[in-house]
Amino acid sequence: MSNINTDLTLFNELVEILLDDEKNYPVAERIDPAELYESIDLSLNDNAIVDEEFKNVLQNVITATPKTATNLFFNQLFGGRQSKAVLGDLLAVLLNNSMYTYKVAGPQVGIEKEIINQSCNMIGYGPDSNGTFPTGGSMSNFMALVMGRDRKAPNFKSKGMAKPMTLYTSEESHYSNAKNASFAGVGRDNVRYIKADAEGKMIPAELEAQIVNDIANGFVPFYVNSTAGTTVLGAFDPIEEIADITEKYDLWLHVDGAYCGSAIFSKKRMELLKGIERSDSFSYNAHKMLGTPLICSIILVNDKKHLHNSFSNDATYLYQTDQDDFNLGKTSFQCGRRNDALKFWTLWKSVGTNGLEQIVDQQFDLADVARDYVRNHPDYTLYSFDDSISICFNYKAIDPKVLCTALYENQITIVGFGSFNNDTFIRLVTINATNSKEDILNFFKVLEDYVEKNTSLVAQKELANS
Repeated sequence: MSNINTDLTLFNELVEILLDDEKNYPVAERIDPAELYESIDLSLNDNAIVDEEFKNVLQNVITATPKTATNLFFNQLFGGRQSKAVLGDLLAVLLNNSMYTYKVAGPQVGIEKEIINQSCNMIGYGPDSNGTFPTGGSMSNFMALVMGRDRKAPNFKSKGMAKPMTLYTSEESHYSNAKNASFAGVGRDNVRYIKADAEGKMIPAELEAQIVNDIANGFVPFYVNSTAGTTVLGAFDPIEEIADITEKYDLWLHVDGAYCGSAIFSKKRMELLKGIERSDSFSYNAHKMLGTPLICSIILVNDKKHLHNSFSNDATYLYQTDQDDFNLGKTSFQCGRRNDALKFWTLWKSVGTNGLEQIVDQQFDLADVARDYVRNHPDYTLYSFDDSISICFNYKAIDPKVLCTALYENQITIVGFGSFNNDTFIRLVTINATNSKEDILNFFKVLEDYVEKNTSLVAQKELANS
């Protein structure tokens, strides 16, 4: 059996292999799913394999895996690699603490609490605020929905729904809202999707009209999900105007900032979240705009009693020492929970709040570079707007689904597509703050060169128009 030092040596060797491979081949060679098990030995066998063979298998696996940290990965709402955050995540793996009690996590509890306290202060939450680290943005939204449900209907937890309850979210919001309504016992049919304006932002007047209509028809409105960075356009819902409505009708206001909520770190961009201090809960993902490794999600609550009311449960076999404020399992959804705070803390500690601001501002600056390029070239059509790190466009009217698939399958670059108002387009996200202006311009060059060499794509477009 090998020991930890031997395996750490192997790890370092594999890291060097991966980093070199990323430089030479920033897009991994695609393996067709039907050929995956023939291409790489992923089998699990009865007998051990020798170390050299084990190393070769691992090398094949890591070099064939999609490379999300390179300057040609623009497909998801995460990307890049902040090295100080990687360091923290590796340390968390070695420490292997579970974050439910101070007894087993010690100073790591203090690290999580410090991040939460600083975040609450930044958005203007009061002295009774608190938060936790869920397992992603979808879980953050679920926890907010449950707290809103329990505040409006305190007996729901024990007796279930007495009257049909309704929740509200933009038609451009994250798909988790429908799932969460089902999980929470409210029902998918009781989700009201509010119209968005021409820039993808929820229309407050439409929201209020729907609430009034539901009340008149015997429903119990209880929750509004506002979005700070919609999935496709990266739009910010008008929190201030929505808060006027939620306060008027006594509804829980959650701001889903999973994508772009980290704009709270930027003095220039905080205006996009105007009114955030009036929300009941707010979430953001440090693994998106701030570049920590997955998963690193934070949900903040303006009044911590709601975390306790909805999620606290006594367990004498677990909570045996120390005060509840340091036994984090009292306010989290799950019991056993990996340490997702340390990687964010090592990044924040090393670069400071000003450094996090630079990371966020860099992404908006890169988005400006991309939008300017699209606007200034006649072969492009722009579909998105300023104050967003999503740049939505088409090139030479080529079907974006066809072009994105071809770029991926031929290892050119990885970028996705999206739709809004019956238009479908390529969606470039500048969320990798380690990219430079040159990297963004290189993306367009790579795309254009590929199209020029593959005239069949243009011919396909012309055939469709004939």
